[in-house]
Amino acid sequence: MEVLLDTCGRRTVKVLLLLHLFFAKATADCLKPQTRGDVVLTYDLHFRLLLLMNTFPEGVDVTLECTNGFVKDSGSGVITCVDDNWTKPDLTCKKKDCGLPTFLPNMSFNTSAGTLLGAVIKVICDKGFQVSGSSFKQCYAVGWVGKAKCEIVTCEIPVKLTNGKSSWDSRDEPMYGEIIQYMCEDGYTLIGKNNAKCSETGEYDSPPPACEGVTAKAISTTEMVTPTPKPPAQDSSATPTALRDKTVRTSTTAAVSPSVGGLPTEQTGPQTTP
Repeated sequence: MEVLLDTCGRRTVKVLLLLHLFFAKATADCLKPQTRGDVVLTYDLHFRLLLLMNTFPEGVDVTLECTNGFVKDSGSGVITCVDDNWTKPDLTCKKKDCGLPTFLPNMSFNTSAGTLLGAVIKVICDKGFQVSGSSFKQCYAVGWVGKAKCEIVTCEIPVKLTNGKSSWDSRDEPMYGEIIQYMCEDGYTLIGKNNAKCSETGEYDSPPPACEGVTAKAISTTEMVTPTPKPPAQDSSATPTALRDKTVRTSTTAAVSPSVGGLPTEQTGPQTTP
């Protein structure tokens, strides 16, 4: 029993002595290493208790590592306290490369700014589609941040025509590329284009038409301007003969007409001498 107590006492004294020597020497050794933006200080497993200390004892090794968002390019990252100074670090770090984002249907990206940490890229949708969500993605330490998808463009439901109708019979909005047909009721005429296409801008490529009826005034006007048929042309060959006959008859009549103005008239039949 006494041996055990003696053994425990010796161990306790030894530990206290080592701690005294350790902390006494630490006050004269290396200060906490200075780091840069892409490098942070980590500690060997045997020196985790030194995290809160500002000085480190002679011969102590500490490890540097790349900060979040950077990856090791070369070097070990280990530095040692020698003669109150740290050995020169050999660690070099480079920015994380997020690579290309995941492609979704009808989507592409403008990666002219690169794909390294901090880079911002633009989301591009195919013709007839529009971005839903964020139009940009940025590369962070965790990867690309910014949710987006490409949704097809839609147009408003076609207007109802007075005295007419359209081919659209759904409650949903027409999508890009769909064509609406317009028709008028009997007795009405369609004024305008008889179809309209939903374009990539969300607007129709032509305005809706109108259905107009034929009015009484329009009918009257139409009748007034209707040309009357011309009589058939006379045969010009008969004209000279007709003129000649008329001349002959006129001359004959004048020869047998009574006297005019006291002129003697020609007597007919036998005359009797008084």
